[in-house]
Amino acid sequence: MLRTRVITALVLASVTTTVVLFSPTWVVGWIIGIFWLGGTWEWAGLARLKGSARLGYLTVSGGLMLSMAYWGMEQNWVFPITVIAITWWGLALCILVVYPFRIPLMLVGIAGPVALLPAWFLLTYLHGNLPQGPGLTMGILLIVWAADVGAYFVGSSWGRVKLAPRVSPAKTWEGLIGGLLLVVVISYTSSRFLEIPSGSFIAISIVAAVSSVIGDLTVSIFKRNVSMKDSGRFLPGHGGILDRIDSLVAAIPIFTLGLIVAGVPS
Repeated sequence: MLRTRVITALVLASVTTTVVLFSPTWVVGWIIGIFWLGGTWEWAGLARLKGSARLGYLTVSGGLMLSMAYWGMEQNWVFPITVIAITWWGLALCILVVYPFRIPLMLVGIAGPVALLPAWFLLTYLHGNLPQGPGLTMGILLIVWAADVGAYFVGSSWGRVKLAPRVSPAKTWEGLIGGLLLVVVISYTSSRFLEIPSGSFIAISIVAAVSSVIGDLTVSIFKRNVSMKDSGRFLPGHGGILDRIDSLVAAIPIFTLGLIVAGVPS
């Protein structure tokens, strides 16, 4: 299982890195957008949508993505979309604090586009509109991957104190700390490579990494809400697409807002 998981992760990381670093923004946006729509299809399953209802959910989400792509950059939707995303993840944190309780499937369905689409839009914005955009886009990907990898291996080896036992019993505080330590290393290295202030970038990265855990736990709650282990079977060893991007969709808005507020890069 671990071997399959590692092979899938390496293939996915290699393809993503190549696309992000060597493709124009419109290609990055469309390729990631298709992947995101796969996550949207799986999110519809968390709301127990089936048949034409699930297809309609995907169609509406795709229409919203097209609207954001066509008008979003031109009309400068970046800040309001960021605020909407962060507001949702603040609500998600509240849900995590008071869980367990039965979550209405309508709320789960509404939450899907609010959680997923801003992250796609902002990732495209990072890539095409900020100085060193491809490097910064790669930076947030590396940060989330580092938080996940560090937490997995440190938690597996030394984890004792449960982080959220009612949501994800395998996650531990030791794993979280291990992930954050690796994030510090990765973010410092990235800041030197990108020639931006290390202190600000490390701080932004740590907050984004913590947010990624909220994204992961939130999707775990929604899966438990419908007695689902994995969101899908698209990625061998990992489950579904949503199981791979749940951390990322929560981290991207925080990362983007941090860069804008701190003026990084200037």
